[in-house]
Amino acid sequence: MSMCDAERRLLANALLDISNEWFVLVSESCIPLYNFSIIYNYIARSRYSFIGAFDDPGPYGRGRYNENMAPEVNITQWRKGSQWFEINRKLAINIVGDVIFYPKFEEFCKPNCYVDEHYFPTMLTIQAAQLLANRSITWVDWSRGGAHPATFGRADITEDFVKRILEGHSCLYNNQPSSVCYLFARKFAPSALEPLFFLAPKYFGY
Repeated sequence: MSMCDAERRLLANALLDISNEWFVLVSESCIPLYNFSIIYNYIARSRYSFIGAFDDPGPYGRGRYNENMAPEVNITQWRKGSQWFEINRKLAINIVGDVIFYPKFEEFCKPNCYVDEHYFPTMLTIQAAQLLANRSITWVDWSRGGAHPATFGRADITEDFVKRILEGHSCLYNNQPSSVCYLFARKFAPSALEPLFFLAPKYFGY
């Protein structure tokens, strides 16, 4: 639970500032794909919070469910998603104030169950599914296989690579089709910074 504990503490601290309406979790290996104004407006104008929450019937989804989660969580409510999120104040309060689902995950989401992939997606689906866009706006590349997404270094950063991240996507934004589906991307090694800075003015607008 240590990762989710840390995220809940971050949210609790951020909620103390009443002017904070949205809460974004990214990692040190993430980069923004647009300038601040575009990212701010995209998130602030959204009717939905961005967190993936899908029903995976396989061993890495429902296969991690423990029947002791019931009755608070039954297997049809069990969800999986990325730990990176963009949520509004209402859902942040739900996460910080949760005393119903947290004990269940703390006790029964182990040893082969990853809390950061299941806790928030499952809880928020049960409490407020209608407020979720049910997609991540952080781009990752799983094409290389393995338990973790690809990490990109200096040699990977080319104009064609950046275009691949930015182009060719389709999603719904406020229930309307959109080609702008990702605001952040990961994972980038420190060696990628210099070529990214070189390409940023042309492709990212900063």
